[in-house]
Amino acid sequence: MFVRTMPDQPPLFDDAAGALAHAGPAAPSGAGNDPSGHRGRLRKRLLEGGAEALGDHEVIELLLMQAVPRRDMKPLARTLLQRFGSLAGVLQTDSRTLAAHPGMGEATAAALRIVTVAATRMARQKVREAPVIGSWQALIDYLTIDMAHLTVERVRVLYLNTRNMLILDDLVGEGSIDEAAIHPREVIRRALDLGAAALILVHNHPSGSPQPSRADIEITNRIAEAGRLLGVSVHDHVVIGREGHVSLKAKGLI
Repeated sequence: MFVRTMPDQPPLFDDAAGALAHAGPAAPSGAGNDPSGHRGRLRKRLLEGGAEALGDHEVIELLLMQAVPRRDMKPLARTLLQRFGSLAGVLQTDSRTLAAHPGMGEATAAALRIVTVAATRMARQKVREAPVIGSWQALIDYLTIDMAHLTVERVRVLYLNTRNMLILDDLVGEGSIDEAAIHPREVIRRALDLGAAALILVHNHPSGSPQPSRADIEITNRIAEAGRLLGVSVHDHVVIGREGHVSLKAKGLI
C-alpha cells in the first residue's frame, strides 16, 4: 500500500471540537454504503417484524447483502427466484449451480448456502434427540430440507436402535434406487454391524413427484424380507420430492 505525502497545509480547524461542529451530526453507520436507507429498512423490518415481515425476494436480497456491501441486490434476488421457483428452491440449490448463476459467485453462493447448512443441522439435531417413530414430523422436516430440491437421486438408510433412536444416517449412494445403488444384503449386514434393530429407507425424486416407482417398491420388499430373516425391521421407506413426501408403509406397500 502506497501513501502519498501531501505538502504541509494550514489546519482547517483549530481543534477537534471545531471540526465536529463543522461536520454536523454524524451519519448513521453504513450510510455511505446505503445512501437510500433501503438496507437499513430491510434489517429493521427483519429484526422487529418477525418471520413474515419480509417477502421471499427480500430474504434473499438481505442474505446477498452480507456478501456484497455496495451493490443493489434486488434484481439478482428476483432472477434467482424466477429461475429456481421458490425461496426453498434457491436456498437448497447446490453451490456450483448458485455460483454459476449470472451475477453470482462463490461469496454470494456461500451467503445463501449457509442458511441451508444451519437449518439442516438444527433439524437433524431434533431427529437425534427423540425416538424417530414418535417424532415423525421432525424427521420429515429434516429430510425435506436436506433432499427435496436435490438435482440427483440419493439413497439413505436411517439405522435405529431398539428404542427407535437414530444410530446412523448413512448416505448409501447416488443414482436410481435399484440393486446397483443399494444392495439388500449389504444394508442388513450394516444393520447387524451397528447393532441396529430397525431401519428406515429414504430417497428423493429429482422430478419433484414423491410417488414411488415399481423399482422403489420391489427393492423395499427385498430389503424387508432380508431383514425379517435376521431380525431387523424395515419400518418404512420414505420418498421425498419438491411436491411432498410418500410413506410406503402408509400406502400399504411394505
